[in-house]
Order: sequence, then C-alpha cells, then structure tokens
Amino acid sequence: MTRSDPADLLAAYDAQLRTVAPSAVAVTRLGPLHLVTYPWHEGWVSYRGLDGADAATIRRWVGQVLEHYRVDPDIREVEWKACGHDDAPGLEDALVEHGFVADDPETVMIGEASALAVDVPLPSGVTLRRIHAEHDVRRMAEMQRDVFGDVDVENMMTALLHRQSLDDGMELWVAEHDGDVVGAGRLEPVQDTDFAGIWGGSTVAQWRHRGIYRALTAARAASALRLGKRLLQSDSSADSRPILEGHGLVAVTTTTPWMRVLTDPGSTAPR
Repeated sequence: MTRSDPADLLAAYDAQLRTVAPSAVAVTRLGPLHLVTYPWHEGWVSYRGLDGADAATIRRWVGQVLEHYRVDPDIREVEWKACGHDDAPGLEDALVEHGFVADDPETVMIGEASALAVDVPLPSGVTLRRIHAEHDVRRMAEMQRDVFGDVDVENMMTALLHRQSLDDGMELWVAEHDGDVVGAGRLEPVQDTDFAGIWGGSTVAQWRHRGIYRALTAARAASALRLGKRLLQSDSSADSRPILEGHGLVAVTTTTPWMRVLTDPGSTAPR
C-alpha cells in the first residue's frame, strides 16, 4: 500500500479503526451499527458502513439506538459518529428529528508516524514528560477544561484512570513550565492494527505558536514507532490540521460527532 495515497489510507481507516472501542464495557450490534457503552456515562455509535440502507431504515435505526440507551440509567449522553464519505441517505434529518445536535466537524488525518517523530525545539523552561499519577492526570484534565471549556474533569479522570488500569498502551503526555501544565495530549495505540491515535492535543492560549503542540506530537509519534505502530490518525480541528499536514499527514475524510443528551447529572427530566 502506498501510505501517502488518500484512498489507501481511507480504506485502512475504514477496515481497522471505525468499530474499535477501547475500554468499552459493552458492545451491542444493530445491523451494521456498533452500539458501545463506556464507563463514563456515554454511549457511542459507529460502523464501517451502512450496508446500502435506505432513508427509512436509517431513520428506524436512529430511533432504536435511542431506545437501547434510554433503558440504561447510567447513560447520560450518546454520540453518533458520522463520516463524510459514507453513503447515508437521510441520516442527518433522522438525527435532527431524534434530538441529536451536530458538533463541529473535524478532518480525519492519517500518515506515517516517522514523518512526525522529529526533533522540535521547546521554549526555554518547557519540558515534556509522560504521566501516570492521579494528581498529574487531574492537572492535565483541568488544563484541558480551561482550554476547551466543556470538559467534565471528573468524567475525564474516570475515563483516563480506567484506561491506565487496563495497561493497554495508552500514554498521557504533558508539557510543563514552572510547575504548570501548559500542553497535553494522549497516544492511543490500537491493538491488532497499524495505527495509533493522537488525541486531546492542546496548549494553553499564552503558549500557543511556540512549538509545544508540535513537540508533544513528535514525542507521541516516536513512542508509537517504539510500539510498532507505523500509522498515526487524528480527528483534527482547523487549528491542528495545518500542523499535521506540514509533517506529511493526509486528510482522508471528515467526521462529525452528533450528540444527544439523555439526562443531565442530577436531573429527573424524561429520557
């Protein structure tokens, strides 16, 4: 396979990644759909394709997905992960009809880890390290809450500490300056695939455009290579896409998370 060929990279993404759900506590099949239950009160819907389903079938599936998650009182929110290259007639209308709201679309970027595993100079006084301790995970989660604004620190900690307990290769990396976390990201090697995901890349506002994001990406790429993962994948924002493109990653499709809140914490509202 020519690794830089977007069509080949997209085929690898569809075949190897789209139904992977690390740390899931349950997965239920509904036709081609994988209905995943996570331990942090979230349901997640993914699939490799919709098997040529028509709009009426897709609409029925969306309703059945909600019925599936509504019977679980622990599930507060459901994400339906849609990809731009899918043949999915009527999907957006069906999701809107059932109360899903589209989050910002992202670009799926894929490329050789070796292209990103380069030396990147850091600003004076900034250091990188991999973290494990609970208090460091909290510091990382609090920084990402400050950056993204909608992060539930306790839920994030539950998820990350659970993943660390599985010892499945996930790595958490931070950049620090004078005792403060100024950047962070995680590496998600995917078992039995060529891939590792690079997720959660973030830098506090006053430290952006100084190489910290690039350095964290390079550190994670080098670690992916040590783990035998040759390809990196990222769902990239408009800010991170140019950085990854500059190191040889290729845009292969778009993805849009459609979110449906079932019950807010502490609410007695109907599900």
